[in-house]
Amino acid sequence: MRAYVAGHRGMVGSAILEKLKGQGAETLTRTRAELDLLDGAAVRQFIAVEEPEAVILAAAKVGGIHANNAYPADFIFENLMIECNVIHAAFEAGVRKLLFLGSSCIYPRDAPQPLVEEALLTGPLEPTNEPYAIAKIAGIKLCESYNRQHGMDYRSVMPTNLYGPRDNFGSEDSHVLPALMARFHKAAREGAEEVVIWGSGTPRREFLHVDDMADASLFVLNLPESEYRENTQPMLSHINVGTGEDISIAELAELLAEVTGFSGRISYDRSRPDGTPRKLLDVSRLSALGWRSSIGLEDGIRQTYAWFLDHVAGRH
Repeated sequence: MRAYVAGHRGMVGSAILEKLKGQGAETLTRTRAELDLLDGAAVRQFIAVEEPEAVILAAAKVGGIHANNAYPADFIFENLMIECNVIHAAFEAGVRKLLFLGSSCIYPRDAPQPLVEEALLTGPLEPTNEPYAIAKIAGIKLCESYNRQHGMDYRSVMPTNLYGPRDNFGSEDSHVLPALMARFHKAAREGAEEVVIWGSGTPRREFLHVDDMADASLFVLNLPESEYRENTQPMLSHINVGTGEDISIAELAELLAEVTGFSGRISYDRSRPDGTPRKLLDVSRLSALGWRSSIGLEDGIRQTYAWFLDHVAGRH
């Protein structure tokens, strides 16, 4: 298969690229400097000339609560433009297979747990990342609409919170796990007495190692079309990807403290937002198709911390 991976330098895209190469696929990539995905004409020309057999859309503007709160216009505009440009260009070039990577934040804030695919558009979204979530919902609906109107085979996977090598560590734009890993690492090395966590520590989150996500993505992409359609619906073409298990932020903090060697006090700043109280995906649909995660959270965090020490720690 000749596959174009959009976003190949990101955490997820790079993991997918490695797995594709391991499977013997011919891969196409372009850096942001070589191809601006916000430029529709450039994207259409690239895909028309290169003629990939499949497109994997892992490119996105991403960030944690702070970034989503601070830059809502950037998050909705850039993600909408990337999705529209890549998906439409793939259709125009006759690319039949496409995989769109979404996010579990597409589901309503107060939807029953665990989150089933059918919960989409059944209630209000979490306000702190609503613009990003709306953009991701639009990507799902783009794929569904091209399938319905033009008979394409465009699929969507909705991952839970991801972590692993090449993540964004330690800045205000980071997601919770890598941000806390960098903070606990710094506190342990400096002998700090305390690490303060945003919020109450009670929200529960599910975490999936990026290598598991890459494996699941290619599993879904490579499913026979008949099998994929049997497990989705014309108006419900996305599939959840996760572990089916969650952990509180407080429990996560204790685990990160242990892994990084921090022995001080952990406290919580309750003036800061918690975000969604709980976010656990129902992964029964993907399990029924034959895929399950294989990397446990503690093992995955220890592997990620080893990568962090080798590649990032000198900057923190």
